[in-house]
Formats: sequence, C-alpha cells, structure tokens
Amino acid sequence: MSPGFFKRVSVIGLGYIGLPTAAIFASREIEVVGVDINRRAVDTINSGKIHIVEPGLEAVVRSAVKRQHLRATTEPETADAFLIAVPTPFNGTGFEPDLSYVRAACEAIAPVLEKGNLIVLESTSPVGTTEKMAHWLAAARPDLVFPEHGGQQGDIDIAYCPERVLPGNVMRELVSNDRIIGGLGKRASNRASALYKTFVQGDCIVTNARTAELAKLTENSFRDVNIAFANELSLVCDRLDIDVWELIHLANRHPRVNILQPGPGVGGHCIAVDPWFIVYSAPDETRLIRTAREVNDRKPEWVLEKIRAAIGAALLARPATSAAQLPVACYGLAFKPDIDDLRESPALEIARRLATEHPGPLLLVEPNIDALPSGLEGASHVTIETAHREAAVHVMLVDHREFKRSGVPSGECVDVRGVWTGADALGSQAAA
Repeated sequence: MSPGFFKRVSVIGLGYIGLPTAAIFASREIEVVGVDINRRAVDTINSGKIHIVEPGLEAVVRSAVKRQHLRATTEPETADAFLIAVPTPFNGTGFEPDLSYVRAACEAIAPVLEKGNLIVLESTSPVGTTEKMAHWLAAARPDLVFPEHGGQQGDIDIAYCPERVLPGNVMRELVSNDRIIGGLGKRASNRASALYKTFVQGDCIVTNARTAELAKLTENSFRDVNIAFANELSLVCDRLDIDVWELIHLANRHPRVNILQPGPGVGGHCIAVDPWFIVYSAPDETRLIRTAREVNDRKPEWVLEKIRAAIGAALLARPATSAAQLPVACYGLAFKPDIDDLRESPALEIARRLATEHPGPLLLVEPNIDALPSGLEGASHVTIETAHREAAVHVMLVDHREFKRSGVPSGECVDVRGVWTGADALGSQAAA
C-alpha cells in the first residue's frame, strides 16, 4: 500500500505523544486532524501555539497550522487513518489497568469509520488491548467487519505501534527511532508500516500485536529494574556511610558495568506504570519486576526521612526558630530533568507530602511550569535565587540544567540527584 494513500490522518489525544506525532505527520504535508477533549488545548493548537513543553515542537506546530496541514477539534471527523494516543493509567483498585480512555476513544471514532480505514493504538497498554479494541469497535459498528486475533481480515485494519521517545528529545526521536508495529493481521501490519514510513527514518519492524504490546512494556521494565538497582545502592551506601556517587563512578570504570544514577524514585507515565501491566498479566512469574517496582516506589519515603532529619538539624542550629518559621525549598517537581511533565513524579509526591506535614514555608522551584499543580496550595512557586536566599533546608529532587549552574546553597542540603554532592563532577551517567 502506497504511503500516499493516507491523505488524512486523525490523531486522538493531543498530549505529550499525540501532538508531536500529529505535527510530524503534518510537516510531511499530510492533512492532520487532531482530536482532544481539552478545549483549551484545541484552541491553543489552532492558534499555532502549544500547551506542553517540548523543544522544537512549537515551531513545527506553528508552521503546520499556518500552512493548513494541521488543525485541532473536540469531535472526531472522517479520516483514512486514526492514531490513538490517550492515557492508560491504573483504575485505582490495585494495579489493574484503566483502559477507559482507550475505549472512549474507540467509541468516539466509531461513528465516523469507513471501510478501508486503519486504526493504530500508540498508548502503552497491557497485552491484549489491541484485540479488545477490535471487540469494542465491532460492538459500536455491527455494520462493519473487524479483524480478530489470528489474522482474519476485516473492513477495518487495526494495529499497535508504541512510541519509544525520550521527553525533551521527542521531535528528533520520533523520526530517528525504530518502530515496532504489530497488526491484527498481515495487511494491518503492512499498512501501518507504510503509514509510519512517511516520516520514520529508522526501521519499521513488523510483528503481531501481542508481541508489540509486550515489547513496549519490556523496554520500560528493563529500565525500571536498572534504576531500582541504583536506588537500592543509595540505601546501602547511606547505611554504610559511603558516597554513592563515588561508588557508582568507580564501578562504572569496569568495561561491562553501566550503573545508572539514583534519584527520588521513578516517575513518568511509562517507567513507573508499565512494569505493573506485566505483573498484572502474569503475577506468579514476575517476582523481579515486582520487587524492582517496590524498591522504586519506596524511595520517596526514604527521601522524606532525610528531609525530616535535615529539618531537625536546622532547628537545632537555630534554637530560637520554630518549625513553623523554618523555610524549606524543593528544587524540581517534574519526573525528569528539563521537562514540564509532572505525571507520576516522585518529586511532586514528596513536595505534596511536605506541604501537608511541614508547618513552615515551603518554597518550590520548578522553572518549567507557570503555576503549581493541585495539592500545593499553601506552597510558594519561587525562583532559584529566592530559594537560595530564604530557605534553611534545601532539597534537590530533579537535576534541571538551571540548578547545575546555580551553585550550592547555604544551609542543610538533601541532594538525591548528586548536583551538589559531586555526581556531575565525577562524570557518572545520569538515569533517564
């Protein structure tokens, strides 16, 4: 199937993955209709601006909108291909995946589907989700034939193609990275591969939907296990009074050792969530993956213990000062450096906990957002200079580039990213 067959592409969900993907397609002079329930995001995009932070994205969106290759709307419209890029969180009861957003997207596009359409799910999903999509769509459109697991063809082709990009570098990696494409049938795989080859310079590797779904989960679970090793090492070093940054630097001098850096935990929608999707699917076979997830999930509490100790030390040094008068500053709320994404952020979790338990001023430094999120109503959003000047306790949670240039503040310091304690000087590899 010629890539030119897809004259109109609809992207459902205009968030951190959907909007860059829509913009890249539009930059190839394909008509793109982006769909999102967020009216503010839709209006922002249609004005040629963006509602998220991603280097290089706004220029592409502005150009695509100006040239009328991209527009956004709140209601699905007809298209040749539909890409679904919506959230897949937990449902709040244990670690069962919440597929309601994917199902809602399917039900939203069902009325406008036509024979010959291609639907691609990009959302990170548990194994079997692509097949569930076919069932949901079949129930909504009994007049159309949808593919079944095993390769039976239908009027509509359905495939799974997960994103594999690094926030902050999305616009480059969308083009350069390989893509795994798993269709419900060979025709769906080949058509989805043709669609992505309109902009992907890496390889488009074809497999089945279930394997593609598990491949995405496996990639992030692998990284989670490695980060858990670094985080556990930081606990061991703290117990044994050893500098973890020096230890990792020395261990990484071995030609076959590449330990990541520890941090306050693991955040983001992918690495903090995807391993649980595997555990949910195969609970008896995933002891290592579960344990790694538990190590990383417990790290914020360890950080809070260190902050409480630092507050206690600061109060001892200031006998005339009460806890209600002691300013504490946290540096960074995003889930990783140099982005505005707060999803599943351990730094944000720590800040919210401090907001509830520390009676004194809480100063939050996050240069990548304009306003503090909910749960931090009593805190102050301040500059680096204000935090350095006013706080008695300083907590480094996210190693944004601005913090690396600002020097070490005076007072009690809790540094879980090695910015003030020498990790960067040692040249260790930073964890993603």
